[in-house]
Amino acid sequence: MKIIHFADLHIGVEAYGTVNSETGASTRIDDFLNSFDRLVELALEEEVDLVLFCGDVYKSRTPSQTQQREFAKRIKRLSDNNIPVHLVAGNHDVHNAAEKATTIDIFSTLHIPHVTVSTKPSVSVIKTKSGKIQVVSVPWLRRSVLLARDDIRGLDFNGINDRMSQTINNIIETLSTNLNPLLPTVLAMHVWVQGCSTSSEGKMSIGNEHSLLLSSIARKEYDYVALGHIHRHQVLNETPYVAYSGSLDSLDFGDEDDEKGFYLVEINTNVAKREVRLEFKQTLGKRFITIKTAVTADDANPIDKIFKQLESAQEAIAGNIVRLLINTPQECLSKIDDQLIRKTAAQKYKVFYFDITRIVQKEERSRAEGVTAESLTSQEALEWYVNRNDSEYSTETKAKLMEIGKAVIAETDEKLLCLEI
Repeated sequence: MKIIHFADLHIGVEAYGTVNSETGASTRIDDFLNSFDRLVELALEEEVDLVLFCGDVYKSRTPSQTQQREFAKRIKRLSDNNIPVHLVAGNHDVHNAAEKATTIDIFSTLHIPHVTVSTKPSVSVIKTKSGKIQVVSVPWLRRSVLLARDDIRGLDFNGINDRMSQTINNIIETLSTNLNPLLPTVLAMHVWVQGCSTSSEGKMSIGNEHSLLLSSIARKEYDYVALGHIHRHQVLNETPYVAYSGSLDSLDFGDEDDEKGFYLVEINTNVAKREVRLEFKQTLGKRFITIKTAVTADDANPIDKIFKQLESAQEAIAGNIVRLLINTPQECLSKIDDQLIRKTAAQKYKVFYFDITRIVQKEERSRAEGVTAESLTSQEALEWYVNRNDSEYSTETKAKLMEIGKAVIAETDEKLLCLEI
């Protein structure tokens, strides 16, 4: 039995794109749909038994009509070729208000042939050309469902997350009972599992939402556990396989080092010895590439230096999304022509999208008396305090204070970032 497992399509992300002159939409939407097309083509070529989607069709909970139409076109193509599709709702698919429809409800409302939808925890027995398969679905749990309960009131943020995690564990425990052991069985979820490697949404996840222990889902009842929500593809466990397929396409520079695609899963339906194999299939969409360069006051022509570096990377950057980080002293800023660099990158080096960030070297600030706190970063202020001339701290104490202080600053910055998001 062949299954395609994918997730986190995120149609509607427009960052790092241009306008398609024919459609008026962002070219990034075309990128995501092209990657989805590659998945559909492989599903038809391999004659797969099931396409399993584990959440987050769109970037927004209120996608445009065009985005909905383009996603539905591809689902219909699978349906027309008698390939079952099972859709599990992710956090970008559901509204916080329980009475509002999800972005995938329309498929169950219209009763599209061969398409099943899970917006609530459920067990589905799906007929395929190779026999039946059980899919236990646990979509994204709305926080509002719990907040309405009396026993939740008064809990702090961490307490609510702990209660949500426990609720999901209870759901899995309940759904895992009374399954038919004669059928191949898959657990499909949209959730954060502790210990996974995060990608572009890493800082959004840490400390900001509920999570599960790997041991709570790597259960003997399942032949395969298909996960969505984390954008980096990875295998967390092998008996049974527990895997995130990752996002189908790169979303931003947080995905720079990641391969993007989906898993092709093969389950031997022999009850006596049910083996599972999986293979990662790349969609080969646009890559995000960072190029770092440094300009010094001794460089007669900084632009030529930058062009040489772009030329050396021409094969890698052509057709992709590139950011150039230029480390430069203040006096060299006037020698760097951003417009000329962008034009050359597009015309000569065929870069699809080009971004320039100048990192201006800071002059060493005086630590003399009279320096204002407002002119210092948190770490600079810490260094000034610890190393001031009248300090009575020993060298060992200073080192310890710096170590503790840096850890506190980093933790505070991360919490502030979570609050901003």
